[in-house]
Amino acid sequence: MITSVNLKIVFAHLTSRVKQVLVAMLSVTFGISMYIFMNSFITGVNDIQTELAFSTLPHVSIYNDVPEDNSNILAANMPEQDVAINLRNARVIQYTEGIKNSAAIMNLLESQAEIAEITPQVNINVFFRNGATRVNGTLSGIDVVNEDKLFKTSKYLEEGNWNELQHQREGIIMGIGLARKLSLRMNDNVQVQTGDGVSKNYKVIGILRTTLAAVDNNKGYIRINEARQLISENQNYVTNIQINIKDYDSAEAVAEKFTPLLPYKVESWQEANGQLDASNELRNIIAYAVSFTILLVAGFGIYNIMNMTVNEKIKEIAILKAMGFDGNDIVQIFLTQSIVIGICGGVVGMLLGYSISVAVNHVPFEIATLKTLPITYRAQDYTMAFIFGLITTFIAGYLPAKKASKVDPVEIIRG
Repeated sequence: MITSVNLKIVFAHLTSRVKQVLVAMLSVTFGISMYIFMNSFITGVNDIQTELAFSTLPHVSIYNDVPEDNSNILAANMPEQDVAINLRNARVIQYTEGIKNSAAIMNLLESQAEIAEITPQVNINVFFRNGATRVNGTLSGIDVVNEDKLFKTSKYLEEGNWNELQHQREGIIMGIGLARKLSLRMNDNVQVQTGDGVSKNYKVIGILRTTLAAVDNNKGYIRINEARQLISENQNYVTNIQINIKDYDSAEAVAEKFTPLLPYKVESWQEANGQLDASNELRNIIAYAVSFTILLVAGFGIYNIMNMTVNEKIKEIAILKAMGFDGNDIVQIFLTQSIVIGICGGVVGMLLGYSISVAVNHVPFEIATLKTLPITYRAQDYTMAFIFGLITTFIAGYLPAKKASKVDPVEIIRG
């Protein structure tokens, strides 16, 4: 426990060299404010990229896929036949198409506690045609309400009303790039032709911009029943069941849980889009590395200032030791100074970091639904910055304090 006498000495040291104290405080302030800003900005970028990616990417997707062990397709049916089988490009051999029993599967999934939202889709490879212009793309038959719950797609509409798709049997919402390729505008007609030669005209009732090329340049949305009719399938037919769970980071565990329960491919977003997870992790590593370096530099600045203070007050230290102050008292005095600088600099640094984050958050940056540069405010960033700042200043103050505690007063006084 620090004594009142030691506290008075600490106060005298802090007030006698105000400029040095302010420089030390600014080192801590700068380090902590940059730590907070960098982590808030990188987290904001990660969050917005994840949000944009999940505007079309579900946490978990269920679809029909060719078995991984393709040899079993025939071998299982002819166990006693002595035949030579040579399969080329097994993936094009469609032993079944789509998901036929979607209603039963969706009922099973809706009863699971992990599931937040679920929606079916019928995805068809088609040609979009306007006059002489023909573009290859994907037509998605969707449940309008559940699709929007899952992906918040209505936020990305530049023109039109998402809910209008519910009431327009021949309505279609198109990606902005696809519409431009076909020179289409609102209320124009577009012809859709399937691979089987079935064609139908639709009216453009919405233009979508997600900034994702796979959607904006290639995709159109119609009602799911209209898609089923287009390919002559029944009311239980879907090509994909898209699922959002309560914690998207646990998607792999959820996919593993459902895989043995269903005869279809259950794929987590990490498996489908591993580069998204990898890029988030890489940016986090960069942010922490830069932030750590800033705090480390600030710590060296505090160490230099505290070391200079010790050297300047070496005679005072000798006199104090000659008066009966022991090494622990000296450590207490200089370490307390360092901690006071760390606390004051930390508080100001958190305020400055928040102010910088707010200022950057108001910088115009228009892309998709984003209007300003993204910043995420997390209490843990401020807490970690303050704690790490205190640890840095503690170490930077302790080393010179320990050095001061070993001063021999006789040698110093003799000169």
